[in-house]
Amino acid sequence: MKRLTAKEVQEKLENGEQLNIIDVREVDEVKEGKIPGANHIPLGLVEFKMNELDKKKEYVMVCRSGARSGRAATYLEGQGFQVINMDGGMMSYEGKTE
Repeated sequence: MKRLTAKEVQEKLENGEQLNIIDVREVDEVKEGKIPGANHIPLGLVEFKMNELDKKKEYVMVCRSGARSGRAATYLEGQGFQVINMDGGMMSYEGKTE
């Protein structure tokens, strides 16, 4: 599985790169702030919502610390998706949130 640090994700966004970000945290966690433009799909729903994703795109998976997003990334990778896990999760992310 590919990995990026929270700082690398932040730098890519600040440089204008368009990233397909999926935040797998729970609703109450996302209310505290998420990366602008991130698609919220709670970890428990990834299996049921993956049909809404495009296997031709690459997705950056995000959670609070990097563990749940790692599980989601492993699962999606096994289903043929291109995924990157954001190590450190939102606890390490210092960029803009919405």
